Amino acid sequence: MPAPDLVTLDGNALDGNALAGRLAVLGSLDVTSATVRCAGCGRTGAGAQMRAYVSGMGAVGRCPGCDAVLVVVVEHPSGTRVAMPGVAWIGDLEP
Repeated sequence: MPAPDLVTLDGNALDGNALAGRLAVLGSLDVTSATVRCAGCGRTGAGAQMRAYVSGMGAVGRCPGCDAVLVVVVEHPSGTRVAMPGVAWIGDLEP
């Protein structure tokens, strides 16, 4: 069951804010408030609009327009690994 402060979109998905803590490894980059463009469908929106699927092993952020995988965060014994296979670009970054 998700924590009460997370917004449940359906039985499994949370909004992109659920990725914020796991993406803190990127330093001061706040992907949830940044503008993210999907390389698949071209949809542009706030990172917080991603559909997030979170488990103990990591998290996946998907495009709300086409369901493409935008962000993958994996918790590994050697450290956190982040991939952004479906992100064309990220803009409006705040320090």
